[in-house]
Parts: sequence; C-alpha cells; structure tokens
Amino acid sequence: MVVVPLSKPAKVETAPPTEECSNLVTMVAAASLAAGGALVATGKKRAGLVVAAAGTALVMVDQQEEVRRLWNALPRFLAELQHFVGRVQSVLDDVSSQREKLHKIFER
Repeated sequence: MVVVPLSKPAKVETAPPTEECSNLVTMVAAASLAAGGALVATGKKRAGLVVAAAGTALVMVDQQEEVRRLWNALPRFLAELQHFVGRVQSVLDDVSSQREKLHKIFER
C-alpha cells in the first residue's frame, strides 16, 4: 500500500476591484435604474420598483464611501431643512395675519 501525500491547496488571492470592474458595476447599476424607470413609466410599477431597488443597491455597494459621507451629513441637512421649514411657516403666519387685517379693512 502506497501513501500519497496530499498537497495543500494554493491560496487564492483576491485582487482589489479594478477600475474596469467598478465601471462595469456602475454601468449595470445605471442600466437597471433606467430599466426600472422605464418599467414604472409603462405601468409595471412593482417590477419597476424591484429593478430600481436592485440598481440602487448596486450603486450603494459600488460607492460605499460616498454613501457613508452622505449618511453622515444627513442629520445636518435635516436640521437645516427643519430650520428652513420653520422660517417658511413664520412667513406664512405673517402673511395670514396681514391678510386677515386687509380683509377686515376692506370689509367695512
């Protein structure tokens, strides 16, 4: 009986994604977003939303740093938006009170 030593499998090294691979993912993501929009426009809303969601997921995987930066900036943006809405509400309240005053003047 002969014993044959088994060699260890060679380690497979994964290379970092190349720019060509990143461009391919970007193109596929853009195509799926466009296809999703076309499906929604033709009345196939559920299929369009699924395809668009897949495209969005691809974009988020491809652009992780950009998504992280936007996610971290979101609270500041929402605070600014809330401040802006408060200012608009204040202006609308002023306009409403002026309108009431003018209405009372012209009603006489």
